Amino acid sequence: MSSASTSAASTSAARAAEGPGSWSGGRRGNPALTLLTVALGVMMVALDGTIVAVANPAIQSHLHASLADIQWVTNAYLLALAVSLIAIGKVGDRFGHKKVFTTGVVGFALSSAAVGLSGTLAGSIGLVIAFRVAQGIFGAMLQPSALALLRETFPVEQLNKAIGVWGAVIGASTAAGPIVGGLLVQHISWEACFYVNVPVGVTALIMALLVLRETPSSPAAQSFDVPGILLLSGSLFLLIWGLIKGSSYGWGSGKTLAFLIGAVVVGALFVLREQRASQPLLPLRLFRSPALSAGTVLVVLLMFALFGAMFFMTFYLENVHGLDPVATGVRLLPMTGMLIIGAPISGLVITKIGPRLPIMTGMLLGAIALFGLSKLTLASSANDTVVWFLLLGLGLSPVMVGATDVIVGNAPVELAGVAGGLQSTAMQVGGTLGTAVLGAVMSAKVSSLLPVRWAGAHLPVLSASQLAGLKSAVVVGVAPVPAGTPPVIARLVTEISHAVFMAGMNASFLVASIVALVGAAIALFVRSGSGATGGHAGI
Repeated sequence: MSSASTSAASTSAARAAEGPGSWSGGRRGNPALTLLTVALGVMMVALDGTIVAVANPAIQSHLHASLADIQWVTNAYLLALAVSLIAIGKVGDRFGHKKVFTTGVVGFALSSAAVGLSGTLAGSIGLVIAFRVAQGIFGAMLQPSALALLRETFPVEQLNKAIGVWGAVIGASTAAGPIVGGLLVQHISWEACFYVNVPVGVTALIMALLVLRETPSSPAAQSFDVPGILLLSGSLFLLIWGLIKGSSYGWGSGKTLAFLIGAVVVGALFVLREQRASQPLLPLRLFRSPALSAGTVLVVLLMFALFGAMFFMTFYLENVHGLDPVATGVRLLPMTGMLIIGAPISGLVITKIGPRLPIMTGMLLGAIALFGLSKLTLASSANDTVVWFLLLGLGLSPVMVGATDVIVGNAPVELAGVAGGLQSTAMQVGGTLGTAVLGAVMSAKVSSLLPVRWAGAHLPVLSASQLAGLKSAVVVGVAPVPAGTPPVIARLVTEISHAVFMAGMNASFLVASIVALVGAAIALFVRSGSGATGGHAGI
């Protein structure tokens, strides 16, 4: 009998010994209540993502931040998540996921409040970014622990459905984010977008203390493999830092190449370490499953497309079309709302027919939607995004549910925290890659087109510093027209600025569409997880 089968059998025996009330009718360890509790915790992370996307223009304006600063408001959070997730998943496997989950809930709520206070009291973009790092570390305690708690609580045959409902709650939070964020920004302040996590956190904490049953300590997690943690964190940091700073350093510069090459070298050292470690941080035997490996890549590509789309669309809707934050949230609702509808349906469909066809279809729909968004023009109405957003949300749903189930369902029970950390790390790396790579595409397009369009319009010659300031405004869709500018000149500057921004956004969405097509091809390698039948053969 495999270690996974032994663990699963011991878990079932323990549940039987506790009596039927603890499993099906009681409060402690009840599957439905456990699902609700972990969903509340993860809701903060999902809600935070889309609220911040809507708040970004207000943060940029209030704190006079550059595009790089605003990217760091998102990327510092994602970077902290990415470098922490697998290690924290291991901590949960060792000490219990309930402890880690409740710590994450408290820390995330407090650090969210600190982000808001940084804007209210200090007015410092630096402090905002610093506390976003803290948010990321505490957020890293929530997602892998949530998935591990579901993996421990639900029978294998019900895991797909549970993940589908879990995905629907995340979709609902994602959908609510733009609306809630728009209302808070417009009627209170952007800081309120972070304060909202406090009541959600309090509710999640109370539920966790009352409902969650602690997971048993895993013998596979007795060692923390400190060298492995340092090497993996270092590799992820070098990779993401190099991608984020590549546009400002220059993609062919020595600094950018040093970070990217360093990431490869340190990553290779990590693989060597894990092959030799008696109790590795990330057991490489997990990747003997082609489905698990493909699922990990698919999660990266999914979040690449989603975060890249969300990042630029808020600037497009607010700064180009002049919509207020609430109206922006309404325009994003078709995409996020489809996640609510699509996730539980996807869970049921995947249970019946397996993950390959739903994931492939979802990625193809996402590619079509992103290609459609790449065809928007200055003459397009804000309403022209609705069909593409509906299609994008519908397409992403089966990918989110299917890829998550493939990763978590194929891992041994005793490595559920590590698998959850792997899934969540893939999400954050994908999101960071999306904002960094598509941000670089935008910056490159603006840098190449803006001077040409400006000179072609016979506008006054700009100094190097003036041109840099102009580019900084245009990459977020702002037309920098000083007060007192003659109307004819003001109109010309606005037209050029918005046209160049649209060219950059179109190129970014085209790249995202190609990435989604690659994901559809990778879905060919996905098979029904061995976890669907309760075994873990090959792992």
